[in-house]
Amino acid sequence: MAPAFAQEAQTDQATETAPAAETAAATPAAATQGDLQTLIDDPTQWVIQTGDYANTRFSELDEINKDNVGDLQVAWTFSTGVLRGHEGSPLVIGDMMYLSTPFPNTVYALDLANEGRIAWRYDPQQDPNVIAVMCCDTVNRGVAYANNTIFLHQADTTVVALDAMTGEVKWSVKNGDAANGETNTATVMPVKDMILVGISGGEYGVRGHLTAYDQATGEMRWRAYSTGPDEEMLVDPQATTVLGEPIGENSSIESWEGDQWQIGGGTTWGWYSYDPELDLVYYGTGNPGTWNPSQRPGDNKWSMTIMARDPDDGMARWFYQKTPHDEWDYDGVNENILVDQEIDGEMRKLLVNFDRNGFSYTLDRETGELLIAEKYDPAVNWATEVVMDPASDQYGRPQVVADYSTRQAGEDTNVTGICPAALGSKDQQPAAFSPETGLFYVPTNHVCMDYEPFRVSYTGGQPYVGATLSMYPAPESHGGMGNFIAWDATTGEIKWSLPEQFSVWSGALATAGDIVFYGTLEGYLKAVDAETGDELYRFKTPSGIIGNVMTYEHGGKQYVAVLSGIGGWAGIGLAAGLTNPQEGLGAVGGYASLRDFTALGGQLTVFALPD
Repeated sequence: MAPAFAQEAQTDQATETAPAAETAAATPAAATQGDLQTLIDDPTQWVIQTGDYANTRFSELDEINKDNVGDLQVAWTFSTGVLRGHEGSPLVIGDMMYLSTPFPNTVYALDLANEGRIAWRYDPQQDPNVIAVMCCDTVNRGVAYANNTIFLHQADTTVVALDAMTGEVKWSVKNGDAANGETNTATVMPVKDMILVGISGGEYGVRGHLTAYDQATGEMRWRAYSTGPDEEMLVDPQATTVLGEPIGENSSIESWEGDQWQIGGGTTWGWYSYDPELDLVYYGTGNPGTWNPSQRPGDNKWSMTIMARDPDDGMARWFYQKTPHDEWDYDGVNENILVDQEIDGEMRKLLVNFDRNGFSYTLDRETGELLIAEKYDPAVNWATEVVMDPASDQYGRPQVVADYSTRQAGEDTNVTGICPAALGSKDQQPAAFSPETGLFYVPTNHVCMDYEPFRVSYTGGQPYVGATLSMYPAPESHGGMGNFIAWDATTGEIKWSLPEQFSVWSGALATAGDIVFYGTLEGYLKAVDAETGDELYRFKTPSGIIGNVMTYEHGGKQYVAVLSGIGGWAGIGLAAGLTNPQEGLGAVGGYASLRDFTALGGQLTVFALPD
């Protein structure tokens, strides 16, 4: 059982390790302009974890291209000093690189103009008891930047604003309470003069929410819950829509039994997107609690939902629930990629989502209209289809196969052969989009499971799961646990697929050099041809890669960088030293052979072409 978390953390510390005269030269470019969009649009920098507000993870840099990527060499490395799962990526603003670690969430500022010297470091002093409350490893998906400030959301839910030049704390605020199971693994996203902040803890009966804080002061602007009364969810029963129809009054409360919505999950630990033209932010909500579906009859709204909101006041424009009454832990938090593409001869403003449940959804991001819903892993079997007929009372709903329904089987019954496993056909590891090919490049899991739900009672701060899982490679396939695919979201088709021995748990990067980068759990950084998928380059880093590949230019030269450090849900056995096959919510047994290919680590590896 998880120990209670101490409410007050110790004083946090920033250490300046380079003289002021040297750090001054490394001040982020254009930091005083307050124009984050201008910085994001500059391909020489990597200013936001997702590459841009649209979450495309596409770079216009092309010095490294498909003709010369085979010549890549390691330019330099940096050890983070932490041996747990390293998700997220560095940021580069001007001459400075910023990166954070897994717990204890140390932040480093590296001076690229001074051989990567540590300009400053910030060492949060967090109660280590929070580790026991964190699901699926102690990861952190990186810092954010805006207005000469670095924003960190710590594991204990403390949000900290740091001076980008000195590392000094400008303000801090608590976003949740780890004593009740609320923690954090995600980055935050700056929008206008706010930052958007989510919450983790779906396996502890946490009630999910998204919160906007003032960038300058840390004052809360608004908070939108995923479940509960309309006024607390910031929905308008008539103006907020679902598949084009008004959401109606009490839409969430009426989909739960009694007051279960208060411990109903719907956490917001994934990625966030923003369309400045439509002035809408997009994000997803996670699984309902508990994992035993028999204990929570109803659709459990609005867990498992894509939400579109006005960033100024948080009011919801539209919702779409992908997996009503989730029975498999298919959290709906994966990234929403915003692109403009032609469908049926008409240019549309699209939102593309590769959900854990194994379906890829293409929606109109202005209205929430569902345009395409197709399986992006052929192994998916829990549902036959998503109904696309607007006249049907099943419109937009997946059609569940009875043999794989954990609710229909009932408590204490082991349902076997469900595909995908709970970690989904893709977890949070983000896909990339290339406007040059019109294709999405998707790191996927090719994993199935056995799932046995059991009755569980709720106690604040204690696990609220209620299921036992086993995981294994998809049967009657290539024998591996992952694929890296190219996907056409206008037709719902796989263009090419590369089999991998293990799940592909790193974020992809597409570039104007006609190449796509991704990392593997064994530790390889790979580059492939964006059109054909042909492998052009591979390099074995010191540990498994669950970080997201990024690129930047400095001194007129293009670099590619990635964090390695095995962990996350897939690597939790190695990261936490677990050996029971059912530990790690079933992942320890499924990925047991990873220890034959990699070991713990924590390193940034930066690549470049030879001079």
